[in-house]
Amino acid sequence: QVVNQGTFLAKWADELKRHRPNGLAPELERDRWARRRVLAIDACMLTPDQDSGSQRTQQVLHLLVKLGCKVTFIADNLEYRQPYVTMLQQAGVEVQFHPYARSIAEFLGRHGSEFDVVVIARHYIAAKHIDAVRAFAPNALVVFDTHDLHFLREERLAALEGSGGAMAGSSREAELALIRRADVTLVVSPFEKDLLEQLAPEAKVMVLSNIHELRPRARSFAEREGLVFIGGFRHPPNTDGVLWYAKEVLPKVREKLPGVKTYIVGSDVPPTIKKLAAEDFIVTGYVADIAPYFSGCRVSISPLRYGAGVKGKVNLAMSYGVPVVATTLSIEGMHLTPGVDVLTGDDSEAFADAVARVYNDEQLWQVLSEGGRENVRIHFSHEVALSAITRLLAFSQDRQLS
Repeated sequence: QVVNQGTFLAKWADELKRHRPNGLAPELERDRWARRRVLAIDACMLTPDQDSGSQRTQQVLHLLVKLGCKVTFIADNLEYRQPYVTMLQQAGVEVQFHPYARSIAEFLGRHGSEFDVVVIARHYIAAKHIDAVRAFAPNALVVFDTHDLHFLREERLAALEGSGGAMAGSSREAELALIRRADVTLVVSPFEKDLLEQLAPEAKVMVLSNIHELRPRARSFAEREGLVFIGGFRHPPNTDGVLWYAKEVLPKVREKLPGVKTYIVGSDVPPTIKKLAAEDFIVTGYVADIAPYFSGCRVSISPLRYGAGVKGKVNLAMSYGVPVVATTLSIEGMHLTPGVDVLTGDDSEAFADAVARVYNDEQLWQVLSEGGRENVRIHFSHEVALSAITRLLAFSQDRQLS
């Protein structure tokens, strides 16, 4: 036995160095295989069937698991919401929620030192928790995931409304301060990366954009009819955009395409939009399966007048091969070229003209359909995201080695 013990120790010496004393922190021993331990903090439980931000975060967490990371998710409101908790757990993500966690700070106080990477999503969540993350996870790479630049959205809203920019200016300074405090900041477009390199050149900024897979293009041009907008209405730019479309664009669409229906699909529809419902302006609200709309409608619209980041509604439509008519702002930073893979219009007449053009022109429809799918494949695929996440994990390893 003594001889065997020596042989065993010699053979497994490197592996045994990674083991803690017997009986100490068994929950960590269970995960000693993990490449990195990653904590993701967001505002609330992810609802990928209701908003693009949740869809992106869910995909990022899945890819982290695929790369061999132990991934833990916790919402600021400690929400336990089904079926979303189970969806994450079945994908290999550990989910923390009330009553097992009483607050983010309390959870970090007990477990912060275990994490190699902490990702904090959205500016107001980062502002609330970055101090606790620094205090309780001192060795972790702190990543601020902007989703979009909030101050940019506020500045554009102020410009649209002709209101003062004092609040937007305050938001800019607060968000830039967070960006400077984080070890890495994630943005979703090269446009926002370039902007931050001008405003905060000392910050480390990476692009990790939306993530989509190409869907089967089920029907031909002739088999489709109608227009579709998709978006959750907790996001104010969606409400503003649909109201503008309904009041300014739709009357012109009715002249050019009489009888063609527009479907408004998304959760939390406000009364201001519901009351505009008509025979050719159908407000569905939340639907569990959006595939029939992208399989059956001929054109997708994105009439947003302000905002920031990359628009998931544009990515999603293109992934199904549905041509998109959008405002210029809707395609910012998305590597799209009008006439090649998208049509644009920034006033009501130009927008309605673009809708009518692609709705009536099968050859143009085919060009835009193929171009949009190619854009998703090149810029918004799992492979592109996997490369960015791999670089992010390398930063974490380099930090710990230094």
